[in-house]
Amino acid sequence: MADVARLAGVSPATASKVLNGRTDVAANTRDLILRVIEETGYQPTTARRDVRRNQTLVTVLDIVESRYAGTVLQGILAAATAAQAELLLRLPPHGWSGTSRGAARTWVEELRAAGAVGLIALAVAVPDSVLLAAQDAELPAVAIDPIDTTDSRVVSIGSTNWAGGRSATEHVIRLGHRRIAWIGGPLGSAPSAERFHGYQAALHSAGITSEPVLIRHDTFSVEAGRRHADEILTLGDKPTAIVAGNDEIAVGVLAAAKELGIAVPGELSVTGFDDTPQTQWTTPRLTSVMQPLVGMGRMAVETVLGMAAGVQPASRHLQLATTLNIRDSTGPVPSS
Repeated sequence: MADVARLAGVSPATASKVLNGRTDVAANTRDLILRVIEETGYQPTTARRDVRRNQTLVTVLDIVESRYAGTVLQGILAAATAAQAELLLRLPPHGWSGTSRGAARTWVEELRAAGAVGLIALAVAVPDSVLLAAQDAELPAVAIDPIDTTDSRVVSIGSTNWAGGRSATEHVIRLGHRRIAWIGGPLGSAPSAERFHGYQAALHSAGITSEPVLIRHDTFSVEAGRRHADEILTLGDKPTAIVAGNDEIAVGVLAAAKELGIAVPGELSVTGFDDTPQTQWTTPRLTSVMQPLVGMGRMAVETVLGMAAGVQPASRHLQLATTLNIRDSTGPVPSS
């Protein structure tokens, strides 16, 4: 290195900077040093320390205003920042579900051109065409709470939804409730289906027969919760408890109960799922199943970066534990 520095007319420190990929050297000086290295055939005595180019991760989602999505994104952003990775947010392309193989290949190639090393799909379906294109391009893909996606090639991250749905239902059963309704998200959503099956399992274990008129499936929205709760709570024999598939549905249920003059929890107990910050803002405060949304986002980043480095996850379906947080929206079954 001393010989290179002498022939280039620079200090050994400057020659060392160039050999180690440092950028704080003038371009003409760098070119001169590299030319001397090439002419002399100099080989460093230690491995060159390459400066790693920032990695880029792409997150695809179609709902950004929900508390659920915002909380998961917080975990994704924190983990990406810690890994010194860039994060790009993308809406699914128009006609995403029916994307052709050629269009999917073009879309994945555009992500690759942007420097993407991994794809995270947040609560959206991942079409087979996109999966195949990502596989062909060696672009690792991870899905968080996938919708209508059961392909074994998808590495998915979620929570123990079945256990969460069961624990919420068992909680109101222990409070004496026997007529318990369910208002959940679409059955095409794997998390929603798992929570519903947990609800059914709890009823079955308690010897309670589920009633079709008390079971509803719709979107994960406040409006869906309000609409279905209004219908259920005006039945001749209305339920004394409603288990909701997520917090937004539960907020809609609380709104419908207030409009109908039904006291919560005096006449009706309500549970949610996700335990987003809005559970602290409702009146009464909402009992909800906590799933580690920030942790799910972090795990997605760690998993996809590991896959990009050639490390395959121990399981294709990773689940984080849920916990029931009991607050003011649930209480004993009314005496009459």
